[in-house]
Order: sequence, then structure tokens, then C-alpha cells
Amino acid sequence: MNHDRQKHSFDRRSFLRRLAGTLLGIAGVATWGFSFWDRQGPSGIEQHAETGGLPDFSVPDQADVLAVAHGQDRGRSVTAALQALGGMARFVRPGERVLLKVNAAFAAPAMLGATTHPDLVRHVIRLCREAGAARVIVTDNPINDPASCFELSGIGPAARAEGVEVILPARDRFETYSVPGARLIRRWPVLTAPLRRVDKVIGLAPVKNHLRSGASLTLKNWYGLLGGRRNIFHQQVHTIIAELGMLIKPTLVILDGTMSMMHNGPTGGSMDDLKPTHTLIAGTDPVAVDTLGAKLLGKTLEDLPFLRMAERAGAGTTDYEKLMVR
Repeated sequence: MNHDRQKHSFDRRSFLRRLAGTLLGIAGVATWGFSFWDRQGPSGIEQHAETGGLPDFSVPDQADVLAVAHGQDRGRSVTAALQALGGMARFVRPGERVLLKVNAAFAAPAMLGATTHPDLVRHVIRLCREAGAARVIVTDNPINDPASCFELSGIGPAARAEGVEVILPARDRFETYSVPGARLIRRWPVLTAPLRRVDKVIGLAPVKNHLRSGASLTLKNWYGLLGGRRNIFHQQVHTIIAELGMLIKPTLVILDGTMSMMHNGPTGGSMDDLKPTHTLIAGTDPVAVDTLGAKLLGKTLEDLPFLRMAERAGAGTTDYEKLMVR
């Protein structure tokens, strides 16, 4: 009996010690994260001084537009959506260089929906070439090991099959950068080198639930341009997403809701997290595209504060109806 009592007491003490250690660890991580918060931005990773603002990659003198296509085949859907907008030739001119900003954040197979689907990447590359693009490149700054993410997601093999270069986030491809009017993206390392080598930028993002922000769509996709200890921005996730909308004015964004991640985003991990929603949205206004795309997740403007914040910041409009090409 005494032995059992002592064993129980030992197990309880052991449990409490482990619990205390865990809580202290969590507190330490939080303190550690905030200890890096510096309104002047981090130092060390960036290799270049600020060299001026990024180009406006939108098509000059064209009003914002948006189109929706439905189906299970991503190639047919993206072709149909772009045809409704006037074709890829409306956005990419002969001889231009095009960057595809994909979501390659995780070392996960395409079937799990955590990354941009390689079929979409492949078809958009082909459409750019048909429009006369002289060069197409693909990039992202993944959360996991970049080379593994591009390989396991299928994006790397898809790009190679089309003869396209994947630009990995090497240190010398970042520079310190400040977004005019932003509070968080101030002297922060940004993957600008690929952006300064192209004429047009197209964002390709999957529809995903997100634990912190509520949704990961085309605006959140630009998070992959940030370097440094970007995880500290999770404390102000809606603000950082709105500022990402201020960071870059893309030529086009394509939101892939062929299969949408309804639960456990942004990583997922199970086919049970996915739902066939058979919808693809293409447009020139990321805020409008995301506002419409949020409906695939059952989300509203009230659920996703970053949409209104991005609209107020001048990144686009939540009134997607007025941009819709029927």
C-alpha cells in the first residue's frame, strides 16, 4: 500500500514538473519571439540596403476584373477563367518576363492541399508562354526546407518539366525593405531579387483554412516573400496580411478552390480536411478575389478582418460583384 502511495506521489510530482516545464517553455518561446520585435526591423539576414520601391506589376490603364470558373480539371478551369478576362495575352505581352509566386510553404504532397497544385503551375506556365512570355520563373520562401518543399509538393518537378527555373530563397536575394505607410513591414528582409528581374507577377494560391487568420488565400500567399523571424507577425496576423496587400501590386492572382482545405489549416495533413468545391477564381484585385474565395470556406468579412483592413489600406475592394465578368 505504501509502495503504491509513493508511486502515485512520484507520478504526480513527475507530471507536475513536466507540466511546469512545458508552460515555462511556452512562456519562453513567447518571450523569445517578442524579444526579436524591433520596429526598425531585424539585422543580419539582409545583404542589401533599401534600393527603392518595387515596381507596379499591374497592367497599365486597365480596370480591375475578376472571373470564376467551375470544374474538377484545373487546366480547363484556369483557361476558362482567363478567357473570360480576355485571355493571358491581356496580362502578359510578348517578350515579357513573368514570375509565378506559388505557395510552396510545406514539404507535403499536392494531394493534401497545403500548397499550390503542380497542375495549376504547369498550365499557367503554358498560358504565359502561349502569350509570348520570354521567360517564366517560380519562387517562394517556404516555412520548411525550400528544396524539400518544392520537390515534395510537386511544384519543382512541374516547373522543370516545363523548362522553368525555380528561384530558391538564398540570403543574397533578400534586401531590407519598407512598405510606405506600413507599421510592421519596416526595414524587413523581403525576397525582392526575383521581383526586380521580371515584368509581371502572378500569384497562385490554394484555398485554405488558417488557424490564426481564419483563411489563407491570395493575400496571405505574399507572406512567402518575407524573410527574417516572420513568425513574430503571427501576433498581429490580420495587420500583416493587410500590409502584404500593400507590399505588391500583382499582374494577376489565381485562387484555386478546386479542393479547399476546410479544417486544420494551413498545414492540414489528411484528406478529411479537404472538400471538393470545384471553383477557381482569377482576377487583378486580390482583395476582391479573396472576399469571394472566402465563401468557399463559409467565411464572411466579419470572420476575416484583414479583408476590410486591406481595403482601407488601398489594396483593393471587397465589392467583388462590381469587378465580376459574367
